Amino acid sequence: MKMNNRERARCETRAAILKALAHPTRLFMIEVLAKKSYCVFELTEMVGLDVSTVSKHLSILRNAGLVNVEKKGKHVFYSLRMRCALNFLDCVEAVLREQAQDRMDAI
Repeated sequence: MKMNNRERARCETRAAILKALAHPTRLFMIEVLAKKSYCVFELTEMVGLDVSTVSKHLSILRNAGLVNVEKKGKHVFYSLRMRCALNFLDCVEAVLREQAQDRMDAI
């Protein structure tokens, strides 16, 4: 079976979302934004990076459709838009557990 243009485009779009998740800081932000909304300054304190870097990470997540943005007064708040991303992270954790178990079984 050969990949057609429609399937290629679908896979490329999926890869773009996975790339948006493929950074430790962004994974952390997804997890905390699942609990409540935070402004950029709060997230900056949590991750220990400068505002510019955190804003760039949030922009990547927003462009991938993973987070919502809401302006309240002078502050911009972010929240998790796609809670199903947490299911994917649960799957990643399951893979890690299986790998650890495989290593233990090999001993």
